[in-house]
Amino acid sequence: MRKKMIIKIISWIIFIGLVIALIVGAINIYMVTTTSKRIISVDDAKDINADCIIVLGAGVKPSGKPSWMLEDRIIVGEQLYNVNAAPKLLMSGDHGRENYDEVNTMKNYAINDGIPSEDIFMDHAGFETYDSMYRAKIFGAKKVVIVSQKYHLYRSLYIAKKMGLDAYGVSSDLRYYSKKQYYREAREWLARVKSFIKCIAKPEPKYLGDSIDLKASGDVTND
Repeated sequence: MRKKMIIKIISWIIFIGLVIALIVGAINIYMVTTTSKRIISVDDAKDINADCIIVLGAGVKPSGKPSWMLEDRIIVGEQLYNVNAAPKLLMSGDHGRENYDEVNTMKNYAINDGIPSEDIFMDHAGFETYDSMYRAKIFGAKKVVIVSQKYHLYRSLYIAKKMGLDAYGVSSDLRYYSKKQYYREAREWLARVKSFIKCIAKPEPKYLGDSIDLKASGDVTND
């Protein structure tokens, strides 16, 4: 009897594991297939007449310099700005701590490359992709171009659509990053499931804030 019980428990664990794996796989396949056609090139984005280019945050080094992933996102964001994909850049990232600041790092980098400060807005509370897409509405954005690495764009575009945004994505994969990239992409599978659930519940982000007009100067978001 004990042996039969153990076999039954193991069978149920395997069954539940398979069900979870199928759900995770189905959500990922659905998210990728429904957004892939919205990923375009910089050339395709020329004169697309979006309200803004959303550059999503990523790691900043202890030195204050952007990580390679973040640097590439900024570079592609600048390229899109220069081909008139949109008149404004929206740097959305984590600035929840005094000693860690993604958005000012991004803005300063772009300014050093010749982008006017008044055309660069900062979303200091883009702590995760869901927050960045949700909070884009605070800036009055309706049509956007999102910049990130391709593996991350599928989720970004899916969330944007659920937030009512007319969104396109442009990949910022300009180089090989590291062996850790395989880990990031594997973790993204679970992140997509989390975002799928959040897009059903649609909770407000941790910080919502007052409305900001993209037609004004981006310097209103300086701190």
